[in-house]
Amino acid sequence: MRHFRTTVFSTAILAGFILPYLATSSPTAGSGVSFDAALTQLKQGNGRFVQGKSKRPHQDRKRLAETAKGQAPFAVILTCSDSRVAPEILFDQGIGDLFVVRVAGNVANVSEIGTVDYGTEHLGAKLLVVMGHTNCGAVKAVAEGADVNQNIQDLVEPIGPAVERASSKNNGQSGSAVVPAAIRENVWVSIENLYKRSENIRTLTLGGKLKTVGAVYDLATGKVTWMGEHPDTKTWLH
Repeated sequence: MRHFRTTVFSTAILAGFILPYLATSSPTAGSGVSFDAALTQLKQGNGRFVQGKSKRPHQDRKRLAETAKGQAPFAVILTCSDSRVAPEILFDQGIGDLFVVRVAGNVANVSEIGTVDYGTEHLGAKLLVVMGHTNCGAVKAVAEGADVNQNIQDLVEPIGPAVERASSKNNGQSGSAVVPAAIRENVWVSIENLYKRSENIRTLTLGGKLKTVGAVYDLATGKVTWMGEHPDTKTWLH
């Protein structure tokens, strides 16, 4: 009961005080970049990065001055906190271009979903990317049943269904053998959790104001493989 009261009180503070302040602190909310244009920018940026031709845009003092007045990112990226996964670098973007949410295993729990809500609803980004990556330690820990402390166990709990699904689709494989498939399934599971637990994301998607796509980043090559929209998007929106 104490935890419940604390949660309710914290949510009330967030809704009543913090979010209105954040909303008014972003006068340029909504970059005006369409879903298709945003996705094209990310694909082109990753292409430059892979080829060693990064332009490193929006990384000067002029950009600092522009974004000090407000932010209008053209895409929201939910990805892993792995130190080798740096969205602004691998997509060749700069300050204020991406609204990035990073957490081990790119899971979608309350903190991540609330942050994504802010990036899409209040900042107006029309593209949401949920991106996993090869050799993900969080997915590997779940697949191999690693002995971790309770905090980590609670954090990676949402990955369990992805591992189970990957196993069932791959002749009951388990352990390290199922990790590559589980990484992809984990992207879908995170998208499902976003749809299930965020009325904001459902409303924006149904209204044609937001599209969500999955992706997997290859640590060895730097290339992002695009998975597209969830195959059962319409099912999860109802």
